[in-house]
Amino acid sequence: MQEGLRLQVFFLCLGAVLWTTIASGMHRSSGLRERSHRHHSSLHRHRERGKEGQVLHRSKRGWVWNQFFVIEEYTGPDPVLVGRLHSDVDSGDGNIKYILSGEGAGTIFVIDDKTGNIHATKTLDREEQAQYTLTAQAVARDTNKPLEPPSEFIVKVQDINDNPPEFLHGPYYARVAEMSNVGTSVIKVTATDADDPTYGNSARLVYSILQGQPYFSVEPQTGIIRTALPNMDREARQEYDVVIQAKDMGGHMGGLSGTTQVKITLTDVNDNPPKFAQGEKIHSSGFSEDKVPGEEVGRLKARDPDLGENGLVDYRILEGDGMNFFEISKDSETQEAVIKLKKPVDFETKRSYTLRVEASNPHVDSRFIAWGPYKDTTIVKISVEDADEPPTFLVPGYSFEVEENAPGGTVVGRVHAKDTDMMNNPVRYMIPRYTDLEEFFTINPEDGMIKTTRPLDREAQSWHNISVSATEIGGHHQDAKVRVNIKVKDVNDNAPEFATQNEVLVCENVTPGKLIETVSATDKDEMAHRQHFHFSLAPEVVNNHSFSLKDNRDSTASIFVIRKGFSRMTQDVYHLPIEINDNGVPPMSSTNTLIIRVCSCDSKDTILSCNVEPFILSAGLSTGALIAILACIVILLAIVVLFVALRRQKKEPLIIFEEEDIRENIITYDDEGGGEEDTEAFDIATLQNPDGANGFLPRKDIKPELAFPLRPGMRPLGTTVDVDDFIKTRICDADNDPTAPPYDSIQIYGYEGRGSIAGSLSSLESVTTDSDLDYDYLQSWGPRFKKLADLYGTKDYADDNS
Repeated sequence: MQEGLRLQVFFLCLGAVLWTTIASGMHRSSGLRERSHRHHSSLHRHRERGKEGQVLHRSKRGWVWNQFFVIEEYTGPDPVLVGRLHSDVDSGDGNIKYILSGEGAGTIFVIDDKTGNIHATKTLDREEQAQYTLTAQAVARDTNKPLEPPSEFIVKVQDINDNPPEFLHGPYYARVAEMSNVGTSVIKVTATDADDPTYGNSARLVYSILQGQPYFSVEPQTGIIRTALPNMDREARQEYDVVIQAKDMGGHMGGLSGTTQVKITLTDVNDNPPKFAQGEKIHSSGFSEDKVPGEEVGRLKARDPDLGENGLVDYRILEGDGMNFFEISKDSETQEAVIKLKKPVDFETKRSYTLRVEASNPHVDSRFIAWGPYKDTTIVKISVEDADEPPTFLVPGYSFEVEENAPGGTVVGRVHAKDTDMMNNPVRYMIPRYTDLEEFFTINPEDGMIKTTRPLDREAQSWHNISVSATEIGGHHQDAKVRVNIKVKDVNDNAPEFATQNEVLVCENVTPGKLIETVSATDKDEMAHRQHFHFSLAPEVVNNHSFSLKDNRDSTASIFVIRKGFSRMTQDVYHLPIEINDNGVPPMSSTNTLIIRVCSCDSKDTILSCNVEPFILSAGLSTGALIAILACIVILLAIVVLFVALRRQKKEPLIIFEEEDIRENIITYDDEGGGEEDTEAFDIATLQNPDGANGFLPRKDIKPELAFPLRPGMRPLGTTVDVDDFIKTRICDADNDPTAPPYDSIQIYGYEGRGSIAGSLSSLESVTTDSDLDYDYLQSWGPRFKKLADLYGTKDYADDNS
């Protein structure tokens, strides 16, 4: 570019070589700049032939450049030459000035404004900033006028291997199943290098294992850790500490390295069957014969070194003569087999049992099934031990019968128990008192014979349920109990009686021959089959002329009326004795009285009344009238009591004593106007006393505490009780007391507007303020203001006298 600025770019390319070659490199770069410049001068004359012989003309252009290079971490004594800028218009006379701007211009990078040489004045770190963008321009030195447009270029920081590899996520934790095949992937570790991966081998990493061989290996390029040995057994060793190294420069000498730790844990697989301990192929266990079903009689355990569900063990009974007497379960916490009693055993019957027990894994890994079988068996011998058992009754319960009313000492029955132990101790019998509180029975302690102590009544208690205890003599005094149920057989010793004792009601106008009642009977004794009651009238009433009886031969009887003309006034109640026989053995009979009451009925035989009270009340007042009279009497008594209470009530005293405050009885009058400036239509809330701005406002609801002498003629109030004199004295005192506020009105205004000729009419405000106003003009206001004129005139007179 001949018309504009033509910058010749010379740069120094420094690689990963020793710093001693920098000077020669700079010399070669300078020569390159000169050659490049000469090469550029002859570019427009250069011609080039193609393969076909035609002449190609290259268009004329400036030197193409856009970046410089500078090595990082340079620590030499002199600034590093980055490159040189040169313009075609620069003739070397010093009239051209080179200017540099952009990132780091003036601080990191400086330019010689005469020669265009660019130097780096500080040590650069590629990891902090990899490149800098700068702008160069040539201007006239005397006028600073740009001679060419500015040109932008980049200074790249060339990397050196100054950062070791780092494992950012270490230490690592990994798990791999035991018995894994060789080459099984465990975990991948990754290291990072802050150096430039695009330049040289500074960031090319190679992984190696420093610790953990020969169990594990690592892929050099990927960092994947794999198993290196087959059949690693967790039960032998569970954890491994592996150290992995990452080295840059492709692992060559001089490269930087970093390490990390990897903790590898072998996880469990089901590769071990359960085993009963050596020497325990026959387990022995013993228990006492007095254990009950469900109780534990022994335990055994097969050990499995695996973990979790791989170490679970199930147990079962395969065979043995004790399969019907014992059952097996598992304790889920201890993984032990628990042998429990299924049925009671007897030492005297069989003293030992044998069981064959199998232990197996419920979860078998198919990969290791060839290593099986995953089960084991053992023989369990269980011996029954003799226990001091209580005596045993020959039957689990006894039932006896005894006749009712049998005399005391009657034999009821006999119980028998014996000691089944080898000692066969004798047995004694007794009846626990809590089962026979009234002591109806007694038992012979030697032979178990039960007898009555007195006659028994079946109707009072038909069954007696007692217990008999048998205790062995000697040993541990074990005892056993048996239930004895004694039934009291019935004897016909109770006479029959009416089933119900209701009265029979019959109308006065009853028709002869009418059935008025069907009676039945009951008997406390047991009724035999086809046994029924027989009814008949008592001999003394067989020939009565009012009622008759018919035995229905089904344990009931019908009562009929045999005459008419019953009258309550003549006889209202009839007693009919009836004899009842139960036909038992021996036969029992009783006489029961049937009460028949005569009632008043209407034409439809509906009973109206069955007593004589209506006839007595008919001559006087009814019940309702009597209740009404009583209610009126009660009300009148209440009125009298209330009237007497009101009459006796204490009256209010009419005399007002001296200590009472008359102001409690003052009547509030209508409000007054707000003055000439009142524009709020009697809005009293907006009125304020400007004189109270100093913080002091006199109270208008209490008497001022100013001490003024009494005016001549004023006298103390006497203790007379004359109301008229009392009121007059109070009025006189109020009229002559200049300190007394106008208590005749509750609404007292302290301010009634500014600019009013009258000013405030409040006597309170006038008394409590130090005003120099002349109140003589009040004399000309008329009789309505005479009181005010006298008050303030008197005050002035009093002041003058003082």
